[in-house]
Amino acid sequence: MVAPTRDSSLGPAERRRGGNPRAVASVVVGLAAVLVIPAALVLQYYSVTVTLIESLGSAGPALVFGLCALVLARRGREAYARTIGRSGGMTMARIGRALGVLGLCLGISTGLAVGFYGLLTLFARS
Repeated sequence: MVAPTRDSSLGPAERRRGGNPRAVASVVVGLAAVLVIPAALVLQYYSVTVTLIESLGSAGPALVFGLCALVLARRGREAYARTIGRSGGMTMARIGRALGVLGLCLGISTGLAVGFYGLLTLFARS
């Protein structure tokens, strides 16, 4: 017979530790990075006062959210390695990293599109 331990009275859900909140946060912030530009475009479509160029100012937040998602995913992977996998969250950290990279790519391409549009309108007036 096995001697009862201090934690044996707890159920499986109560025994589980906090997990890997940085990995989960990287997914949330990565989703924000990916969705901020389409949300701004939808706002422009349904709004009378917001123009397309004004809505593309969302490239900045997409870049910031993308970088934050990458940092959080890295910290989530470090927590996974530090706890030898007991904290879990490696898949969430990978998803957060992918979403962060996608958000960065969307932000960079949107910024380049707005920059080239600005150059074209500047030189078209001359």
